[in-house]
Amino acid sequence: MKKKIALLAIGICAYAMIYAQYTTDKLVGEKHATAIDSLKSTEYPYLLPIWGERVARKGFKLPKSAGFSAQYIYQQSDILISNLQVGFNNGPKYNLDQIVRFNNAVATSNGVNIRPDIWVFPFLNVYGIFAKSKTSTAIDAGLWVPDSSTWNKILDIKTKANFNATTYGFGITPTVGVAGFFIILDMNFTWSDISALDKPAFASIFGPRIGKTITWANHPERSWTIWTGGFRVKLNSSTAGSLSTAELFPVDEWGKKLDTGYTKVAESQQKVDAWWEGLSPADQRNPVNAAKYNTANSALARAGSILDAASEAVTNAGNSSVQYSLDKTPKDKWNFLIGTQFQINRSWMIRAEYGFLSTRTQFIGGLQYRFDF
Repeated sequence: MKKKIALLAIGICAYAMIYAQYTTDKLVGEKHATAIDSLKSTEYPYLLPIWGERVARKGFKLPKSAGFSAQYIYQQSDILISNLQVGFNNGPKYNLDQIVRFNNAVATSNGVNIRPDIWVFPFLNVYGIFAKSKTSTAIDAGLWVPDSSTWNKILDIKTKANFNATTYGFGITPTVGVAGFFIILDMNFTWSDISALDKPAFASIFGPRIGKTITWANHPERSWTIWTGGFRVKLNSSTAGSLSTAELFPVDEWGKKLDTGYTKVAESQQKVDAWWEGLSPADQRNPVNAAKYNTANSALARAGSILDAASEAVTNAGNSSVQYSLDKTPKDKWNFLIGTQFQINRSWMIRAEYGFLSTRTQFIGGLQYRFDF
């Protein structure tokens, strides 16, 4: 059962992250007078961006209009899981919110992202996303049941599951730059395809950034850029899928755990029954006591049904399946980030970005090539 729970949270980190795109920059000041005059007098021969010539003649320095980048991406994030429902062999699903309690769930992703992009307008970059990643989800949870006085944990669920993901999507980056300073509002939308899910997991990302570009005095095409900003992730809350129990239930390990679970459920039921039978008829009619008794019996019955279904699945692991659904959200939607880019020339750039200060940590490093179109 523990691997089953881990599988429920996959796809959290499989989305592709994109970072700041160098911007169109308005040149100002006497030291740029020659460059400004050159921009205003030189014909702009390229198709993109739209209005490129008009903007260049106003003293804006444009990046090359098309590009192709590749980057390595690492991310680790805490997630929250709710509305967990599980069923076996296409039978009825059981809601486990009351009896399965998550201490933490941590999703980790490592992958490579490929991104082609174009400047459609001087202040709007549009890009596509394709990524391959290895994801894992580590779960620490417990199975809890009530007795006559309190709730007790009868089973620990600790595991880590690994999966491969393919991510695709698109993004847009409105941006403006003046005198080397720039503001970027990066937005992208991705779908991550993982075999254990019924449909791709959707995520949207918003990344506002502000930064500064410093140009080398003796190398006008060479520059160093730094930025800071925020990173916000929104996931589709619902996930559902079906898995073979042959991958989920190691018989030797879970036979002992299920036996322990049955014993503790039976002990709790005895305590509940003894408490109830020890009450006077008047106390049994008390709505508070009646509600407590009914709630305990309902939870114990659900725990017993789950143990029965898990036991059957373990016994018939070769031809059984488990169906699940859940809602998931990042524990923290926002985190803080810093980044830098070294531009070797107007065609080649090296970039890195690090996100932190929340329950999500991320690192991106990559290489970009640009050309005029």
